[in-house]
Amino acid sequence: MIYKVISKNEFRAFVDALVRANTSYGPRQVDTGRNGEPVYQFMPVSSASEIAFDYTVTTSSAKHLIMPFREELSKFRFRDGDWDQEVRYDAPPIVLFGLRPCDINAINILDEVMLNGPYPSPYYLARRKNTFIVGMDHLPLPDCFCRSMNRHTVSRGFNLFASDIGESYFLSINSSKAYNFLKEFETTEPTEEDDCKLIERRKLIKQSFKTNVEVTGLPMFLDLEFDSPIWEKWGNKCLNCGSCAMVCPTCYCYNVEERVATGLESSSRQRRLYSCNLIDFAEVSGGHNFRPKNGDRLKYRYYHHYRGFAINDNQQICVGCNRCGRTCLASINPKEVINDLRLEKESCMTCVSPSPQRS
Repeated sequence: MIYKVISKNEFRAFVDALVRANTSYGPRQVDTGRNGEPVYQFMPVSSASEIAFDYTVTTSSAKHLIMPFREELSKFRFRDGDWDQEVRYDAPPIVLFGLRPCDINAINILDEVMLNGPYPSPYYLARRKNTFIVGMDHLPLPDCFCRSMNRHTVSRGFNLFASDIGESYFLSINSSKAYNFLKEFETTEPTEEDDCKLIERRKLIKQSFKTNVEVTGLPMFLDLEFDSPIWEKWGNKCLNCGSCAMVCPTCYCYNVEERVATGLESSSRQRRLYSCNLIDFAEVSGGHNFRPKNGDRLKYRYYHHYRGFAINDNQQICVGCNRCGRTCLASINPKEVINDLRLEKESCMTCVSPSPQRS
């Protein structure tokens, strides 16, 4: 890692040059919410002036830019009694601006699943290798619990990371591309004062978290609460809409569809992001559904995020952004669900007689 300091005006000039030369995406205000607060999304940008550098959080994550909601895996053509197949892994280079630490950590988690798992995805690899990430720190929203998940800081997964230290940005340079791009712009070596400002900035961010979720020993705790009535309580509220998975930066479950042209001359195989909260997610041939109840489906999603499953076994993939809690039409959020489970177990433990003391 190489560290530099750059003035905010010079940083905007750097961003502007990078944007104009590349296909770029950054946070932009797209609407205003019912509470009057701006709504941000990662959208195409053509200049630095279009980027909301001081945005709070985007409604959905940047996941869809490297893992699209729908992508074509292969094409088939049928002619003269034979067929041929076309598979393409190419992906155009893009630049992502303004990703927060939790979103970069989410991409690191996706990397572990999609690249380092037993079945690496060449489609994901093509997009990931052609993605240049510029991260920026920020003060958390009141309902963020990234600190509880230890995702409020990040040390890898980006090309360049900018920390606000007043009139300048403290830059963490993590790739030769970023270093070479910055050569054209005026930067300085960090002074002792800059180091102190960075430490104070990180301390301020850490102290600004107002929401805490106790996740110590959570995987084992969830095993103990597998049959808890709490799942039915919250499951009865669930609308099975899948909104939580669509905005989540780490949900990666998908479905594969075959689409055949009407004239039977061609077809395509497509992968579509899916959600374990949807009614037919666990349905198999013959109509049997392994998780027919709302509570079972909700429980499955929480186990996947906080206990781990298959590829991410024993790894918590939630980064604490609470996008799912803000988006849920039934007001289901991780903090309240987890707290309910803990309160139930703690009330149960008060009924247990203490172990006899040794004489």
